[in-house]
Amino acid sequence: MDYWPRAPPTPKDAHITHSSGQSFEELRRACLQKGVLFEDADLPANSSSVFYSERPQIPFVWKRPGEIVKHPEFFLRGATRTDICQGGACDCWLLAAVVSLMLNEKALARVVPQDQSFGPGYAGIFHFQFWQHSQWLDVVIDDRLPTFRDRLVFLHSADRSELWRPCWRKLNGSYEALNGGSAIEAVEDFTGAVAETFTTKEAPGNFYEILDKALKRGSLVGCSIDVSRCEPTLDFRGQKIELIRVRNPWGQVEWTGSWSDRSVPRHSVGPAEQKRLCHAALDDGEFWMAFRDFQTHFDKVEACNLTPDALEGDTGSWVRGATAGVCRSFLDTFWTNPQIKLSLTEKDEGQEKCTFLVALMQKDRRKLKRFGASMLTIGYAIYQCPGQDGHLNKDFFRHHASQARSKTSINLREVSDRFSLPPGAYTVIPSTFEPHQAADFCLRIFSEKKAITRFLFAGSVQVPLVNFQPPKPAPPGQETEEERQLWALFEQVAGDVGCPGSPAVLRGPASPWGCKKVVVTLPRGLVPEVWCLRLDGTSGNGKLAFGEFRVFWDKLKKWASLFLQFDADTSGTMSSCELRTALKATGKGNTPLLQLVVLRYADQELQLGFSDFLNCLVRLETASRKCPGGLRVPEPRESIPPSITFQEHVRSKLLRTAVKAG
Repeated sequence: MDYWPRAPPTPKDAHITHSSGQSFEELRRACLQKGVLFEDADLPANSSSVFYSERPQIPFVWKRPGEIVKHPEFFLRGATRTDICQGGACDCWLLAAVVSLMLNEKALARVVPQDQSFGPGYAGIFHFQFWQHSQWLDVVIDDRLPTFRDRLVFLHSADRSELWRPCWRKLNGSYEALNGGSAIEAVEDFTGAVAETFTTKEAPGNFYEILDKALKRGSLVGCSIDVSRCEPTLDFRGQKIELIRVRNPWGQVEWTGSWSDRSVPRHSVGPAEQKRLCHAALDDGEFWMAFRDFQTHFDKVEACNLTPDALEGDTGSWVRGATAGVCRSFLDTFWTNPQIKLSLTEKDEGQEKCTFLVALMQKDRRKLKRFGASMLTIGYAIYQCPGQDGHLNKDFFRHHASQARSKTSINLREVSDRFSLPPGAYTVIPSTFEPHQAADFCLRIFSEKKAITRFLFAGSVQVPLVNFQPPKPAPPGQETEEERQLWALFEQVAGDVGCPGSPAVLRGPASPWGCKKVVVTLPRGLVPEVWCLRLDGTSGNGKLAFGEFRVFWDKLKKWASLFLQFDADTSGTMSSCELRTALKATGKGNTPLLQLVVLRYADQELQLGFSDFLNCLVRLETASRKCPGGLRVPEPRESIPPSITFQEHVRSKLLRTAVKAG
């Protein structure tokens, strides 16, 4: 699969991450002017930067390179794959990734900028650049290293005078956060590329050709140990033998079977073939083996493609009670997951289908380890949806099966698979395997030909308002029974103009409909927060005249009917899924709005009572009336910026009340 070329990013494209907001150059310049060595306050030289759940078993002494060796070097005689040694943490996966990085000069130069050394301009500060979730980050560190008896404790160079180290620990919070992982995870963050995983026992028939092409275009390939080269068919005794060269980053154990360093077949080929193998028989962890043996003895191969262009990338979140819809086994909530529209428009060359990769990555889980977080079990499904332009509802999934899905849901940082589907419109639905799990994610789609993606929201926000002008009173003696009962209720809760909250009602001599301006202050106990609803749109005094109360009463009846209609399980409370459909019935409540409503009004079980439901709708009513994007033009005294959108105004209002409630 050939990919669209991607222009290589420049170091200046990276985002500044230091808490001071200053770049590497600015921080170094300030240290040189003051004559001091840089000390990184974001990652102090103490045990908290090493472990977050335990105390170090040995006492660390933090030293700068010049205190460990006499002539420290950033890179000594260039970088090679034998430069890196594993340290004391369980980070062999990182070791394998760093070894792969050493084999690619362009990728190495991107991660390790060449504008730094221990020579002139040294100020104890270095920087590295990593790809994280669709953007490059410039990570600044000081050069204080943990040592024990003058030996470096963690991942370091084999030559003690070359003190190269990635600032991986800062990116993830501590050394302990690096325990356990996949080499491809680090390689992706070194390159920004997309990864593919193959199971050798289930690999396609052209698996060797796939690896050969991947390596020729500069991809990094690993199999718990790193694969650095595939040698096209070797001529041995008239037979064509497929060989693969493997590097064990630990450098101490090698393959001893056929085509190993000292095997008979290895020394039975002619001089020309010996030259092609170009590898001395050393105990350096690097060896050749027949590809069929490779497939037999290794279970998994991970390939990180450096050249593909990410046609589209989307970031989103699984939010408890809103978009954490869990897997397809839970039909009632599956449709609430984030949905990404994918349009495949062009077929592959000479094919009837479109080939593409989908990579779903959960964000910052390693960094959140110190707070008890772990990798969630994630996956995704792809549905064909011709003629469906909006957010797919539950009925769609009840009657349609997926066209493709991730091979498995697994607790890895990223799940990626290759697919081949006919041109058309599809929807990709990422999900967690367990319910109510919150996390951020990044979804990337790579295609051989052009493809288009966009994030689908569950409708746009638009709360329809009724005419809030008080209705004209009926002639005396012609009031309906409902109007009489409503007036009786009004009398019970109404207060005098001069005495808000008292049971007295100010009446005129003719009839209830011809009375003077009668106002009412609604008690908080009746409908919380409804007292501040500005139904008349003019007085703004937090009180309701009878005509305005009548409008409110009509709306209250509609809201009550809405609550009963969408409380499907008749529990007396509304779940977040029921709330989503209820909000859509009031207008078009979208996903971001639902997230805010759940945050503000739902309880720990993600349920809303009737009172909370009313409060929610009242907030939306008042927000829509105060927003220029609503149905009413704001009054001159209202200080709302002309450019603010209804969504922004609702967000501001709900978040403000959420903070007060907290």
